[in-house]
Amino acid sequence: MSESEFVDRKLLCDDCNGEFVFTAGEQEFYMEKGFSEPKRCKPCRQKRKSQRQPRY
Repeated sequence: MSESEFVDRKLLCDDCNGEFVFTAGEQEFYMEKGFSEPKRCKPCRQKRKSQRQPRY
């Protein structure tokens, strides 16, 4: 699938239930890396990441 085949999609965040855009470029990147689509908006991802315990 080329970038031209991807279109921006609106998703709902699992944490805040807010709508966020999963851009065509992000979709291509996620597909190339084998990632599943995001479940949280960027602010909720950052908040969750900051709450994790540091690894030592």
